[in-house]
Amino acid sequence: MSSRLVGVGVGPGDPELVTVKGVNALRAADVVVVPVLDTGERGRAEATVLHYVPAAKVVRVVFALNERTDRARREAAWDAAGERVAELLREHGAVAFATIGDPNVYSTFTYLAQTVAESVPELAVETVPGITAMQDLAARSGAVLTEGTEPLTLVPVTAGAAVLKDALSGPGTVVAYKFGRQAGEVAEALRETGRLGDAVWGSALGLAEESVRPAAELDGAPLPYLSTLIAPPRRDGGRGGKL
Repeated sequence: MSSRLVGVGVGPGDPELVTVKGVNALRAADVVVVPVLDTGERGRAEATVLHYVPAAKVVRVVFALNERTDRARREAAWDAAGERVAELLREHGAVAFATIGDPNVYSTFTYLAQTVAESVPELAVETVPGITAMQDLAARSGAVLTEGTEPLTLVPVTAGAAVLKDALSGPGTVVAYKFGRQAGEVAEALRETGRLGDAVWGSALGLAEESVRPAAELDGAPLPYLSTLIAPPRRDGGRGGKL
């Protein structure tokens, strides 16, 4: 009988934003894996999962989530995490992996599934979609992500502020993920491309320390790593102007 690994998107942090299908998948699994840093603190995925399943069912697995400079260390950590999940699959058969946001959008789950599939024969991999940070920020700020024929561009600022500036120079709404450590460069790119006025940013969405503010207030000070930015295009022509 094949083993089953399910990546479950649990949203940006607010436990009320987990879908019914996501909750059912978490509860149906034999164990639920949550990623943690090697420092051991509870992450957003774990905190969200604990609203729906007992702690005894949750298995914390260390991932090199913040390692970007030492490739050898990162690869070793991925291999160790993959082997731990493979062991759980051999023991239990059905394992869910909880990831913030959506498991198919810049998710830890993508790399985990690739690693585990190499050591677990006949592994069945499934995903349950989750609400993303850009959707949550749009709802909390009132920003409209797209209208009519507008494109939507999603950029991780870990790729560099220049990539973001290129996107901002184009049409449609631009969403930037993980921009907190380069907040000053992001603010400058918004100013240079005329996008600063309508842009908003947010962090810790749905949590006690939530912050949702106009991008015009960015002063260059570092922000939380998982900060999200929405920069809508200029919309002229009234209702339906982009149809």
